[in-house]
Amino acid sequence: AIADSMGTAVTVQQMVFGNAGGLSGAGVGFTRDPTTGVPGLWVDFLFNAQGEDVVAGRRSAEGHEALSAAAPHLWAELVASAARLEQAFGDMQDIEFTIEDGRLFLLQTRDGKRTPLAAARIALDLLDEGLIDARTARDRLRSLDRASLAERVIATADGRVAEPLARAASASAGVTSGPIALDEAQVAAARARGEVPILVRRDAETRDVAALDRAGGLLTMRGARTSHAAVVARQLGKVCLVGCGELMIDEAAGRVVIGGRIFGTGSQITLDGNTGTVHAGALEVVTREPEDLLARIDTVLAPD
Repeated sequence: AIADSMGTAVTVQQMVFGNAGGLSGAGVGFTRDPTTGVPGLWVDFLFNAQGEDVVAGRRSAEGHEALSAAAPHLWAELVASAARLEQAFGDMQDIEFTIEDGRLFLLQTRDGKRTPLAAARIALDLLDEGLIDARTARDRLRSLDRASLAERVIATADGRVAEPLARAASASAGVTSGPIALDEAQVAAARARGEVPILVRRDAETRDVAALDRAGGLLTMRGARTSHAAVVARQLGKVCLVGCGELMIDEAAGRVVIGGRIFGTGSQITLDGNTGTVHAGALEVVTREPEDLLARIDTVLAPD
């Protein structure tokens, strides 16, 4: 027998195809919301596609509603599989899967990347559900910066916000305002003026990560919440809205159309990742402490 300590040199396995036609497709999912930590399978899915089509950021994916409507039995199987993976690994999982002609295949799983807010909620919920012990929960909670748990929301006097220009899929929560920038050079120019711009692109692609790192947020015409660029945005703490169907970009003219309104580069807009909405102008933002969550953390961290 070959000893396990030698490691794996080559893996040979059967290929499955999400673009086989019929009831086929590919998806990426998190067993809990990686932005908020709320329980429930969080999925991006494309029919008749391969996994790279989902994560590349060049196509707008569908959520779980499309898959559960087309194949409720496969959705139920995926939900059950996600629960078993959490039980096995004791943490929120990031899974990739393919459906080939009506059969579900799980391709890989790993601990999912998440925001600090999600990390806190997930650790507490896993403890309550008996999937991790108190010591593990305390270790995970102690590693978090409490200041990073604060939520940024649009300030309102009466609880109402002006009608948004457009809606998109939110890949990262929070609120940010800034001037529109269409490429890395415009991001750099805005930063030189002391402004933190919003990067507006056709696709959510990894080539834009350097520009995104210097921007306050990302808004795209196409792309999925689980694309590589969206995952990076979440890790960087940037507000990210993808798949905005009401967005058009004219790079040559240096302008965009959002919800039927024309904005030139440098015009101020606001992205609300909490609601998946785009607003005209720079709206006032306030920071809100998650008091209930902090109280739960204090209870778990209290000396025995």
